[in-house]
Amino acid sequence: MPLVTTTEMFKKAYDGGYAVGAFNVNNMEIVQGITEAAREQHAPLILQVSKGARAYANHTYLVKLVEAAVIECPDIPIALHLDHGPDFETCKSCIDGGFTSVMIDASSKPFAENIEITRKVVEYAHDHGVVVEAELGSLAGVEDEVNVSAEDSSYTRPEEVEEFVSKTGCDSLAIAIGTSHGAYKFTAAQCTRNEQGVLVPPPLRFDILEEVSRRLPGFPIVLHGSSSVPQEFVKMINENGGKMPDAVGIPEEQLRKAATLSVCKINIDSDLRLAMTGSIRRYFAEHPDHFDPRQYLTPARANIKAIVTHKLIDVLGCAGKA
Repeated sequence: MPLVTTTEMFKKAYDGGYAVGAFNVNNMEIVQGITEAAREQHAPLILQVSKGARAYANHTYLVKLVEAAVIECPDIPIALHLDHGPDFETCKSCIDGGFTSVMIDASSKPFAENIEITRKVVEYAHDHGVVVEAELGSLAGVEDEVNVSAEDSSYTRPEEVEEFVSKTGCDSLAIAIGTSHGAYKFTAAQCTRNEQGVLVPPPLRFDILEEVSRRLPGFPIVLHGSSSVPQEFVKMINENGGKMPDAVGIPEEQLRKAATLSVCKINIDSDLRLAMTGSIRRYFAEHPDHFDPRQYLTPARANIKAIVTHKLIDVLGCAGKA
């Protein structure tokens, strides 16, 4: 099965009350861990690449890694997506370079300018058989080169979504309902603490999601910044030389609820980074005499596979939906 667009994936997800996982990839081990999990769970899959990943690993290497995954996983649909395309030129480069889906993120621009930039990308992409994700509202947090302060973040305004989708022709829409980029999604002041002293983040704005869904019936919605920051990996990092106090993510039960509504794509990146880094830190602590990258990358890859398997089954609900 060649690389596919997300069109059919999202239609099935919307009708089926689940979401497709969009996992960020940067190297071979991450690609392998994700795709092995999806293959075993027979789940549809979006592998996404950020501007930072292209700068780190090179566009060609990443595309070829994903093409290898397609060969190794012939029975599941895989889309290759640009995450947070900052401008038309980056989107065009990815469209011309084999991506089947791109995101143009002009959410920091005024409404009219966001429409203008997005429409330009949509026209070029659709002419080349590629689909487009756009964004309304701004998520706080840091991810690669996306850096938005809490003060500059803003919830999506439901009254704008119909005009935006109509005028841009975008195929899916990322909205801001309280998710956030990175492993430090909320400050301690924004959270409460449970009886164990663990930070509990504020709930997502499902009222906004429901109003957007009412205004855009059947239209696929996307959630960015949706890592749950598993505390087992935060603990693993901190116990082996790391320093990540009060790292907190989005509760998985809230993501599962979103997936049963109109959210068809949920982005996950930080959780993979935590799993890989925690595994490597622990391995070095336990085997200070080892230096072969294959030795410490093998358990890192295994933990990525394990966490993706959990997401596919328990959070996204897309296991068995390929």
